[in-house]
Amino acid sequence: MKANFYNNTLGLVIVMLLITSCKLTAQPGMSYSTKNKKAIKLYEASRTCYGEVNAKTGRRSLSCAEENARKALEKDSSFTEAYAMLSQISIDKGEFKVAIMYKQKMMQLSQNFSSSEYFYLASLQMAIGDYEGAKKNANRYSQNRNANPNFLEKCRKYITNANFGIHAIQNPVEFTPVNLGPNVNTERPEYFPSLTADDQTLLFTRDIIDATAVGAGHQEDIWISQKNGDQWDLSNPISKSVNSIYNEGAPTFSADGRYVIFVGCEFGERGDFEYGEGRTGKGSCDLFASEKEGSNWSKPFNMGAPINTGNWESQPSFSSDGKTLYFIRGKVRYKQRRNPGEQDIYMTQIQDDGTWSIPERLSDKINTPGREESVQIHPDGQTLYFSSDGHPGMGSLDIYLSRLDESGEWGKPENLGYPINTFKDENSTLVSSSGEFAYFASNRDGGMGSLDLYSFVLPENRRPVKTTFMKGKVYDKETNKPLAADFQLIDLKTGTMFKRAVANRGNGEFIVALPINKDFALIAEHDGYFFYSENYSMG
Repeated sequence: MKANFYNNTLGLVIVMLLITSCKLTAQPGMSYSTKNKKAIKLYEASRTCYGEVNAKTGRRSLSCAEENARKALEKDSSFTEAYAMLSQISIDKGEFKVAIMYKQKMMQLSQNFSSSEYFYLASLQMAIGDYEGAKKNANRYSQNRNANPNFLEKCRKYITNANFGIHAIQNPVEFTPVNLGPNVNTERPEYFPSLTADDQTLLFTRDIIDATAVGAGHQEDIWISQKNGDQWDLSNPISKSVNSIYNEGAPTFSADGRYVIFVGCEFGERGDFEYGEGRTGKGSCDLFASEKEGSNWSKPFNMGAPINTGNWESQPSFSSDGKTLYFIRGKVRYKQRRNPGEQDIYMTQIQDDGTWSIPERLSDKINTPGREESVQIHPDGQTLYFSSDGHPGMGSLDIYLSRLDESGEWGKPENLGYPINTFKDENSTLVSSSGEFAYFASNRDGGMGSLDLYSFVLPENRRPVKTTFMKGKVYDKETNKPLAADFQLIDLKTGTMFKRAVANRGNGEFIVALPINKDFALIAEHDGYFFYSENYSMG
């Protein structure tokens, strides 16, 4: 069910695309490339097996199909249709290197294969990061006068990404990922991290085994861990009021840790709209929120329209000033509620009356016809991190940053570089408030099992504007009673309000992220109380 929040479709497009690539597979009544009757009989048995789909699992009989195709080649090693079949079977198994080997063998032996095979081969080579090979075969296909326009457009993208990948590998950035350790990571998948402004509290999603879970025997919950020196304390579920036997995940903190916004997805087919006990939604995945009062989290509430729609809303990121929310929206189709298309980054702001504005799609500088995912507005308020497969990159989902310019427009996205980005999907990334460290999820070798959370030092030229934070507690000096004071930070240079926040009503605590090299006045108000000071310099 991880795809509810993390639409990770590595290899899926290629697998679906190449399902039609066996052009040399003869149909009944057509001639084969071999005259060997035993080879033909075994090959046709392979085709029969491949066409059989298990009604319960929806899977093809690949082992039977592979065995017969191999035996067919034992009878005639130049049987091109058998090589094409084995290439397709390897694609279905996710063994792209093997699929390439069989396809190249088929193309070497055949005197009459479709030029589309160059396109399919380039697609496979991009999937494994063979940029030189992909570039070569994409160029070959592009020279075809009768090239399919859609294939031709993809080939142009392959060539662009291959050139980028070749250059990036030749100019790597420093990258030494460090596993966050057994207090955070387990043999189960952990992903989608979020931090408070002081970088001391970590939220993340964990897929857990749960016999009571609705539908699948496992489900996603939100977990929390506190920083203790250089280590993370043992993680725990955030709260029984937030987690349920349904799916909760992809959380984002408000800067002060007072609110958590997360994703909840419906269970069942379209129209059921089951989100868990006491929860309702608009359809597919919706954004929910919970408030922390003292040490307790409130019952989550659906953030409602206009944020949530019948489409897929996921992967939120709350700005440090508490005014702007970024998230991913993907269009959904009937009976494809967990596999959205046209995923883009949207933004909504709190208006003067306390309601959210109609979400706006970010400009085409950020969003592409491809997929945008895993957005983070950094606490500096000026740097946006996100994943995309639509900008020039290593070939799949890469991590990018964009900086807000003086006119208030987002600048051209910058790729974080290799080996932070690779030919695989890179996603689920978070940059700390300090800008020094970044966090991400990976199933790389040496982990605790499945997806683990890692940190690494972010290259200097990919860091956000330096920020710091103001952390404290508002209370009555005489009674020590905590106060949920409303306070404002005024930029002394411009005289305008830079940030407004409210202290936790349960314990009076607050955290505010601030850029350095600015001077502020602090105004704090509560019924019967008033405080003013100009002694807050962030230099």
